[in-house]
Amino acid sequence: MHDARTLLDLGEDAVRRLARRGYALDLTTIEELFTRRNSSIKSADELRAESKQVAREVGKTAASGGDATELKEHARVLKEQIRAIEAEGEKVEAELRDLLLSIPNFPADDVPDGLSEQFNVEVRRHGTPPSFDFEPRDHVDLGEAMGIFDFARAAKLSGSRFTVTRGAGAVLERALATFFLNLHTGRHGYEEVSVPHLVNRQTMTGTGQLPKFEEDLFRTGVADRELFLIPTAEVPLTNLHAAETLPAEELPYAYTAWTPCFRSEAGSYGRDTRGILRLHQFSKVELVRISRAEDSRSELETMVGHAEACLKELGLAYRVVSLAAGDLGFSAQITYDIEVWLPSQETYREISSCSDTGTFQARRAAIRTRTKDGQRAFAATLNGSGLPIGRTMAALLEQQQQADGSVVIPEVLVPYTGFRVIGPDGTPQS
Repeated sequence: MHDARTLLDLGEDAVRRLARRGYALDLTTIEELFTRRNSSIKSADELRAESKQVAREVGKTAASGGDATELKEHARVLKEQIRAIEAEGEKVEAELRDLLLSIPNFPADDVPDGLSEQFNVEVRRHGTPPSFDFEPRDHVDLGEAMGIFDFARAAKLSGSRFTVTRGAGAVLERALATFFLNLHTGRHGYEEVSVPHLVNRQTMTGTGQLPKFEEDLFRTGVADRELFLIPTAEVPLTNLHAAETLPAEELPYAYTAWTPCFRSEAGSYGRDTRGILRLHQFSKVELVRISRAEDSRSELETMVGHAEACLKELGLAYRVVSLAAGDLGFSAQITYDIEVWLPSQETYREISSCSDTGTFQARRAAIRTRTKDGQRAFAATLNGSGLPIGRTMAALLEQQQQADGSVVIPEVLVPYTGFRVIGPDGTPQS
């Protein structure tokens, strides 16, 4: 969350920086609310000081046997005035907080200009997209023909935008998740964490999902408790250290978790709704790093490398792009998307977003650092997919498909699957 005083001090520079991502900053309203809040605080403090003085005078008058009636009435009036000013101050404070919580992060200065994905800049490519001497099928046709995807029964259970994965397909999903977790914990140094899949409003606010994106979330409750299904493990992993001060010399912290993710995908109908690319429920291995603010950019490069390693190990062709300012997520100051090749679409499609949020989320969640000599600062937080299971599976099926409708399993997954091929009828083959 932004600091009101900082935004006002930056003035038109803050307006310019947020305009790069298509956000119109209302400095006038911020200044009005900021001034009213400070005025309320000052008035309440002055009245409290006067109230204390009157209370002392009441005590002195009563002790001397005098009539303190007028003083007591004055004290009563002062208390009412204090309550009224405090109530007004709380109202203004809430308005200012709500406004500040709705303002996105500043894009980094070196993020490409542009208000949409068409201005994203390719950074690098890895691998060569496969060529086929037959017409490649998409993952939906492949999966349904093999019997490993069952969209009809998923719709019977839950409606559209869900899937049931069966047999060798379910084994492949589990194999991918286990492989990613082992890679990140064994080679990349992440600590695996099992986290709740339901979190409270404060937790969602800490990472920026609330209040702006409430319509994209699934909300539920237990008794009188309001809870939200997580859209990504970034939410609980980052908030593990909410309202904590971390020893700077111990950073970075690196966490990974495999969780289901739940998204309403409001406003996305008609976009990628075929197959398993955009579901209401999917599973993902998430990466989160918490570092010193000055280290966040190098930490981002490290995280991107960890996500890329997953695709390299699987032998999948992909590219990395730097998102334009207008295409950044709400909390990000810079994001690299990793896009995997989908033969059926003859294009690269996003499979991982790795973002550096700077201190933006840490300010909202009150995550601070402290050096040995006592210097305090806000931490930096970073998050990225490492990787989503469904989208990885779609890319694997499409890039590894054979003319007879079978799919070859990457060698690194064989120890986890126990088979090297999924036959045209879905039968595992060694």
